[in-house]
Amino acid sequence: MAEQTIVGIHAVRAVLQRHPERISHLWLDSARNDRRLGEISELASGMGIPLQRIDRADMDRKAGAGLRHQGVVATIVAGPELSDSVLDGVQDPQNLGACLRAADAAGASAVVFPKDRAAPVNAAARKAASGAAETLPWVRVTNLARALDQLKEEGFWIIGATGDADSDLYQCKFSRRSAIVLGAEGSGLRRLTRDHCDTLISIPMAGAVESLNVAAAAAVILFEAVRQRRTAT
Repeated sequence: MAEQTIVGIHAVRAVLQRHPERISHLWLDSARNDRRLGEISELASGMGIPLQRIDRADMDRKAGAGLRHQGVVATIVAGPELSDSVLDGVQDPQNLGACLRAADAAGASAVVFPKDRAAPVNAAARKAASGAAETLPWVRVTNLARALDQLKEEGFWIIGATGDADSDLYQCKFSRRSAIVLGAEGSGLRRLTRDHCDTLISIPMAGAVESLNVAAAAAVILFEAVRQRRTAT
């Protein structure tokens, strides 16, 4: 089966705690003996997972692509991809990871994004997700429009976020099951995706900037949904 590299204390610890059977190799920086790496070592030892301590240069090579590994790198066997946040063509892995982190923090049930023209869930995305890529269900779909139709059939209200919408975030009611759709950096939602949304909303911008980073927008909208639902209960 295919293997993937994950780096960083939060991401590796999340896999150790939830899917230890997927870890095939684990390396720690031989020059570090701090508490956080000690916790990783204890978790791995308690689960019978072998680890190897190597020098910083080897750690950098294992991590690859100049990623900040925080002294821990692992390879994992790729797990199954699962099928309320929907991402339409987010191409930056760090933005994708940050979206996963925001969705996990807000309690979203899953994140959906297309197989084509979208960032991979690679080491950079997993690092930015800070463990959320291992704890939050996510799925790549071949046809995003069809996936939105399937969500509608399951009773989801499809809410698209776009800067030119007539209604804003605070006019939207999140009382029903909702899927929040966000577009790619710069280009936003594609026309076909917009056409499959039940409603379109914008985030009011009071300052000089015209829009938010997609991950920041995801967090703003998701936590407004959380606020409304807590108020209702």
